[in-house]
Amino acid sequence: MQFEKPATTNPIDQLKVVGKPVQRIDGELKTTGRARYAYEWHDPNLPYAYGYPVGSAIAKGQITSIDSAAAKKAPGVLGIVTALDVGNLQKGKLNTANLFGGSVIQHYHQVVAVVVAETFEQARAAAALLKVDYVPEKGAFDLRAEMANAKTPDPSTEPESSVGDFEAAFSTAAVTLDAEYTTPDQSHAMMEPHASIAAWDGDEVTVWTSSQMIDWWRSDFAITLGMDKEKVHLMSPFIGGGFGGKLFLRVDAVLAAFAANAVGRPVKVALPRPMISNNTTHRPATIQRIRIGAERDGKITAIGHESWSGDLPGGGPETAVMQTRLLYAGENRMTAMKLATLDLPEGNAMRAPGEAPGLMALEIAIDEMSEKLGMDPIEFRIKNDTLVDPENPERPFSHRDLIGCLKLGAEKFGWDQRKNPATRREGNWMIGMGVAAAFRNNLVMPSGARVKLDKDGIVTVETDMTDIGTGSYTIIAQTAAEMMGVGVDRVAVQLGDSRFPVSAGSGGQFGANSATSGVYAACVKLREAIASKLGFNSADVLFEDGEVKSGNRVVRLAEAAGVDGLVGEDTIEWGELTKTHQQSTFGGHFVEVGVDVATGETRIRRMLAVCAAGRILNPITARSQVIGAMTMGAGGALSEELAVDTRHGFFVNHDLAGYEVPVHADIPHQEVIFMDETDPYSSPMKAKGVGELGLCGVSAAIANAIYNATGIRVRHYPITLDKLIDELPNVA
Repeated sequence: MQFEKPATTNPIDQLKVVGKPVQRIDGELKTTGRARYAYEWHDPNLPYAYGYPVGSAIAKGQITSIDSAAAKKAPGVLGIVTALDVGNLQKGKLNTANLFGGSVIQHYHQVVAVVVAETFEQARAAAALLKVDYVPEKGAFDLRAEMANAKTPDPSTEPESSVGDFEAAFSTAAVTLDAEYTTPDQSHAMMEPHASIAAWDGDEVTVWTSSQMIDWWRSDFAITLGMDKEKVHLMSPFIGGGFGGKLFLRVDAVLAAFAANAVGRPVKVALPRPMISNNTTHRPATIQRIRIGAERDGKITAIGHESWSGDLPGGGPETAVMQTRLLYAGENRMTAMKLATLDLPEGNAMRAPGEAPGLMALEIAIDEMSEKLGMDPIEFRIKNDTLVDPENPERPFSHRDLIGCLKLGAEKFGWDQRKNPATRREGNWMIGMGVAAAFRNNLVMPSGARVKLDKDGIVTVETDMTDIGTGSYTIIAQTAAEMMGVGVDRVAVQLGDSRFPVSAGSGGQFGANSATSGVYAACVKLREAIASKLGFNSADVLFEDGEVKSGNRVVRLAEAAGVDGLVGEDTIEWGELTKTHQQSTFGGHFVEVGVDVATGETRIRRMLAVCAAGRILNPITARSQVIGAMTMGAGGALSEELAVDTRHGFFVNHDLAGYEVPVHADIPHQEVIFMDETDPYSSPMKAKGVGELGLCGVSAAIANAIYNATGIRVRHYPITLDKLIDELPNVA
């Protein structure tokens, strides 16, 4: 199906099932422990073995030798596969770092070997006996130190933009701001580690793994192992979190395959938690400079945003300036990105790449500007709203309601009770409110599905779409139920299997909208097949209550399917609507904090997110996504930072004891409001993504609330006690 024109009225608009708060259909499996995650697939008839990875002890250099003699003699050891054994492997198209193979070390904890044994404990013990000799090389590990050497990235990343004469407009503006903001390296810190099981049958391999993007993994897996893609079967029906860290093929799947081939048995490999931060990907640190010029009435006349980030050779920038090209009006504009070569682990996508760290800076800057102007922060944002792409005024937004989000949020949150900075006290607590705009582009991806109708009237959906805790099973079931006129209890959903049609996968906030649109397209095909078989006119056929109706004829779905059943399969493809209309999602984040007047301890008291993201397919699963994102934003504001050892090139706090993510006690109250809207330019579902919008702007809202509470402006994340305590008021 080609989606080339804005959607008109279609069966989804009935909203008998879609848009309803249907409980997760996979919820019982997960809460009872019956949902099998990657490492948990177990056939009692198969002789599983266990692989334990060994990571490089240096960040850059060469392996000169690997002595595995002692490890081979250890109890239970079945085999050892080293990077020198497999030699140089062809890198997958989507990986920056080499996952495994060869003597070159690109980053700390790059895997140099996998030890296979009868039990996990035996494999781990034997791995400690492996002796690896290296020739270290000098590396670059400090973004600040490498700023002067940073270069303009590949033009394909659109690293620069310019409209009007920014420098002249900024230099003559009545009120200006010129400030630097920094965000640290961050870890995905998902609950389920990177884990895989591989089993060979001749020259074919089956891999149970934890992957957000089945087809991407399958393709790069085949390239890396030098085999036919058709002989690779990947399965990932349940994923315990990914946040972008499982978008691309990871080394656990590669190791499991090599190990299983070496020992002739299925092998399980899970990356130990201390290895995940350094071995896999992370959100890169940024240094950002923002300049804003405005007239005294608050109208922005000049806005400039520059960002520096780093990555391994061949990597790309953290696109932290992208939202600044679209979020606020201003005739004179400039954005630029610079990329430094760093020998740290690979920087890559983490929930809302670009917008998340970009808004951490921009939305503080907007608050600072409003203060300079003597304007309310919400009033300043509203004054500079735009209904067209500021860099291309001929291109309107398909739907934009940032103003509605900010106004409704202010009303619900009690913004009129906000005081001047450092003036509200409750005992030892200084209280403050903060706001930030939320913005995330609406992305869409081709997505396919197969829908079957059997003789019992059961509708089965098959697609390689994944569910990373986002509710894919449920919203896909709702889509099929709406299209076929049945209840959700009459729909079976099968996901995460490479034998199924290729879907959008889970990432970039494109999963829900794209995947359900693919199911919509497949259901259209199935509806046409049913109508054709029954001799109905497909234009006026009605599917409801488990029946097919046309004129005076009514046929049960089960009867229409017949003994052999019917199948519809299709893929949604996207036309040029994203070129003619800018498609984005918007929101407003509101936060109230308390800051201890003596210690600087910050406590979040309440949070509100108001989101404008097209049709909400399921308010329960959508809310779950937003509150999870809000929680991640709290971590980004207050605690999350991968500490870099700039001497030896690794992240020091590489486990969940040292890398501090928020816990229940940190988040006392969260509220989410969805604006009632649809966007027919987006998809047949008239929906958009929301899972990353919920993160964008949260950290800045917290930072702005801390300023309102204390009068202390912190521009460098995370906002820890040491950044506040020296400037707290004297309470002696």
